[in-house]
Amino acid sequence: MQPEKATSPTRIRSVRRLDCTLLVTLLLGLSLSGCGNILYTYRANSASSRLEEARQAGAEKTALYEYTLAQEHLNKAMSEASEADYGDAADLAQLADGYAEQAVEKAKRRMRAQSKDEQQPDRAKSDEPGEPK
Repeated sequence: MQPEKATSPTRIRSVRRLDCTLLVTLLLGLSLSGCGNILYTYRANSASSRLEEARQAGAEKTALYEYTLAQEHLNKAMSEASEADYGDAADLAQLADGYAEQAVEKAKRRMRAQSKDEQQPDRAKSDEPGEPK
């Protein structure tokens, strides 16, 4: 029996398979390690914008719980990012974005309800005795 030649088809396929596996592992490792800060930046910017929208909608007064949660999660995300823990920072920024969205919705709902109440005539006055209805 002769030993396999270095250029035999079986040997070439084996080397190619190993090369492909190493290449995929290397690319996957590089992409996961390098994308954390990009994902964090995207989510933090989104959360920050939505938090500002909530503030402008009056959420500091009408949706204080959600607004505060959003603000504190965003602060913690920034803290984690400063320590280069981008995975946790991105997750916290995403939570902050969700809470800020809830604050915006709640503030807008309350503003609509308040404006509706202001537009309706005061029925209590028309129900007073002695006045025609």
